Amino acid sequence: MRWVTKMGSAAAMATMLATGAQRANCGPTAAAAKGFDQYVAQVEARLKQQHESNDGFLAAADWVRVKRGELVIERVNADPTPVLAGALLYHWRGTAFAPGATACDLERLLSHFAGYPQVYAPQIVSARVTPGNDGHFQTTLRVVQKHVITVVLDTSYDVQFYPTGTYSSPSGTRGYSIAHSTHIDEIQSPGTASEKALDANHEHGFLWRLNTYWSWEERDGGLYMQIETVSLTRSIPSGLGWAIGPFIESIPRESLEFTLRATTNALRRQPHSERKTP
Repeated sequence: MRWVTKMGSAAAMATMLATGAQRANCGPTAAAAKGFDQYVAQVEARLKQQHESNDGFLAAADWVRVKRGELVIERVNADPTPVLAGALLYHWRGTAFAPGATACDLERLLSHFAGYPQVYAPQIVSARVTPGNDGHFQTTLRVVQKHVITVVLDTSYDVQFYPTGTYSSPSGTRGYSIAHSTHIDEIQSPGTASEKALDANHEHGFLWRLNTYWSWEERDGGLYMQIETVSLTRSIPSGLGWAIGPFIESIPRESLEFTLRATTNALRRQPHSERKTP
């Protein structure tokens, strides 16, 4: 029966694509964009409090499960539609543990954007980066998402690292980073002579905004890592929720899970820096 479900989902996705191409109002509404910004401001205020805390640098998680190697993934906002007209907002958090890894190991991995196509293949296929000062970067990643259909996006970010021992804790065992999406293009016919970025009148709203927040802390003989993502997508056309809903919701969750798993595997493969904790 799986092939029947996939055929139905593909047909529903085709309908969504047609609907997206025909809709008059493209991109998030001003109200949706404002709602996203307000939600993000609340998230960042809470993260600031966390990062200033000695005992609660990371959000609460099932540490027993995490320590034994499980990825703990949870949706932070119970309702993905917090009064954002024409849009959906998803907020997910994932926590993982890398035995033997240090904060410096992760900082080196995350700030080496040129290596992302190797670490995060096949989701990330290319990366361009312009480094700034004091842990600041501008980067563009080409991302491929395959869920019944294949969607290719060029996602640009403003990234700020607050690495251990430099901008955050002097002990060198904690750090965090903040990545704000600045531009997201949906790519048509990628890799061909007719490749182009779809304009606002033709893009389908699979992803309008994406902010990513990493936090990490050394303890228990390894490194705890936590990612929070806040994303904004177009709303689901009426009558297509049964097929489109799981597709739209699966993208941020599966992408976060994939990122954590790939990061943990990469840390396991690389030589570790000298630990700063007893």
